[in-house]
Parts: sequence; structure tokens; C-alpha cells
Amino acid sequence: MTTPNAFRDTRITLNHGSGHIPAVGFGTLIPDPLATRQATKAALEVGFRHLDAAERYRNEAAVGDAIQDAFKAGMVRREELFVTTKLWNTNHRPERVRPAFDASRQRLQLDDIDCYLIHTPFAFQPGDEQDPRDERGQVIYDRGVTLAETWQAMERLVDDGHCKAIGLSDITLEKLREIVAVARIKPAVVQVEAHPYLPEWELLEYCRQNGIVLLAFAALGHAMKPNLLEDAVIADIARRVHKTPAQVALAWAVQRGTAFLTTSTNPQRIQANFDITTLPEDAMQEMRDRITTNVRFNSVVRTGVPGFIPATR
Repeated sequence: MTTPNAFRDTRITLNHGSGHIPAVGFGTLIPDPLATRQATKAALEVGFRHLDAAERYRNEAAVGDAIQDAFKAGMVRREELFVTTKLWNTNHRPERVRPAFDASRQRLQLDDIDCYLIHTPFAFQPGDEQDPRDERGQVIYDRGVTLAETWQAMERLVDDGHCKAIGLSDITLEKLREIVAVARIKPAVVQVEAHPYLPEWELLEYCRQNGIVLLAFAALGHAMKPNLLEDAVIADIARRVHKTPAQVALAWAVQRGTAFLTTSTNPQRIQANFDITTLPEDAMQEMRDRITTNVRFNSVVRTGVPGFIPATR
């Protein structure tokens, strides 16, 4: 029987790699490096044991500093911490994958990465410019590499050590099927936008069938309109269970078998997002049956350009 606070410690088995991924994760898409370091340290103090980073966020060094702060303070040991980071679109060519991975390790100040994801299935023109554009402002894509070739380079990272598990992000079910069909090492994790307004039930079922963990980003809708935290069904359940709408949405994510990421720079909100408990089964069914709004907030799956990251350098 699940105890009320078990969600804080819930871990989901991986099909390869570090064994288990904490279901409750803290995302580090925070523009300011100092705020990143402070928020990441606050998350570790509260009890978060999964940190999600990315080369594209341009703040891996600040995340690494926060991790080292926590190690030195005796707050957490390395073996208790699960760290995810991501390969950016400009590094899809196989010869660029390992250097990009090693650079992330160096910035994060870690010997090993628990999970390394291909940030999006879209390859951009290789180079140091993360957002390459032509004279018309259009993204310059790299037609000289396939996603399967990038995936093979990711598999070699696992073979060589230091990378424990690999996966994909911002991917459609169709593209995921293509990689699973050719993969020697199948994806352990798929990170996609998912929340009560975008439950991704078909993708979730496919992941279950293939032993892949679905990791939800924008689990609270990223405060965009329509605001799912103002949804009448969620608000009513929150009142009944004496939790906030955010806590209801996050508990829903874990209870249906996914992991999630949530981001905040507010210590009280970080604490609240960790303080989630089991929902009654009738509430889970009510959310599935009565929430009819369906919206994707991030267009990254169509373009490879994350909608939550400023386009400017």
C-alpha cells in the first residue's frame, strides 16, 4: 500500500543505466546563473534527488556549483543523486556527440551522467552558434545526419562508460518508434511536454510496453494560457484533498506512472512542489473523464526550437 508521502521517494525502474530514476524531478531552465545555483541548492535541501539540465540552458556550470555545494555540506551523496542533461541540436553529427557530452560533464563537475538525452530530434547546422539562422531568420537545419546516426553515437557513450542511460526529448510517438526499431540500446527515458491538458496517453502506453520512462516537462503548464492550475476540475479536487492545484497536477503525474520536472526559484514553491501525496482513485478518474481541454504549449516538436527558451543569444 502506498503511504501518503511515498511519492517523494518514488523511483521508476530504467531499462538500462542507473537502475531507477526519481519520479519527482527539478528542472533547471532558469536564465540567471546565480538564481540557478540558489534554486538548485534549495531543491536539494528540500529533498529533490533528480536534477534535469541541458547544454542549451547555458547554466550547467551553475548547476554543477550547486551540486558541489550540496556535496560539501553533506546534504547529499553522489550515489543518491540522478542527473540528466542533454545533447543540443548543433551537435547531432556523430563526431560531435562525445565532445559535447564531455563538455557537459566538465561544466556539471561530474565524472558520470545518469541520463543523457538528445534534446530534440532536429539537427541544426553544426557549430558554436546554438540557434543558427539564415538571412530570413529561418533555422538552418543539418540534412547531413540522421537521428539514427546520432543515436548510434549515443549508444557508444554508454559502451565507453561515464554515460549510464540514454534517451530522447521533445519527440513524437512516430519518431520514437523509428528509433526503437533500430536501436541496439533502447531509450531508457523520453522527456516530453505532458500535463493534464496534454496527457499523451498513447505515447505513455507505448513507453510502458517498451519499458521506457515518460518524463514530463511543463508538468504545470508553464503558467501559460489556458492556465491548467485554474481548471475547475483540478481546483475542486484540490479543495477536497486540502492541497494546491499544483500539488494535485504533480501527484496525478506520478500516480499515472510518469516522472515529472518542475521548476521554480521560489523556495516556498519548491517545497510545495515536493510535498505531494496520493490522490483518491476517483479523483484520478475524474481528471481523465472531465478534463477536456487539450493544448500543447511548446511547439518544439514541430521545429526543434524550444518555445520556453529565449531566441536571443
